[in-house]
Amino acid sequence: MAEKPVIYVLNGPNLNLLGTREPEIYGADTLDDIAGRLEDQAQALGVAVDVRQSNHEGHLVDWLHEAQAMEAKAVLLNAGAFTHTSIALYDAIKAIKTPVIEVHLSNPHTRESFRHKSYVGEAAKGTIAGFGALSYALALDAAAKL
Repeated sequence: MAEKPVIYVLNGPNLNLLGTREPEIYGADTLDDIAGRLEDQAQALGVAVDVRQSNHEGHLVDWLHEAQAMEAKAVLLNAGAFTHTSIALYDAIKAIKTPVIEVHLSNPHTRESFRHKSYVGEAAKGTIAGFGALSYALALDAAAKL
């Protein structure tokens, strides 16, 4: 039996604090809660997920490169604040053939003006934002259908 296609789910800075960090914006779900639901959803979709989190930009860049090297089906990327600042992530996304879907719990366009610019979104295949933890589920469904 062939292995299931893998979709990387990469999470950036401060997402390890989900559930306690500004729940009025980011919700009460922890990253582990979201990961558990994604694993169940992935099984139903016939794919696997590899969920990771780092507060370090270079880890995210390395994992994007790895996603291509490992022939991942896609990457879901919630880059957190790096979304708005990281040309390195922009370059990494542009450098790989693996499709990247930008994910956000909140809608950055309804928040502070510095959050309106997305380097990740400029390089990604698409963006899903503003649906809380459901944003990840919607992105996984889209990635599985690519």
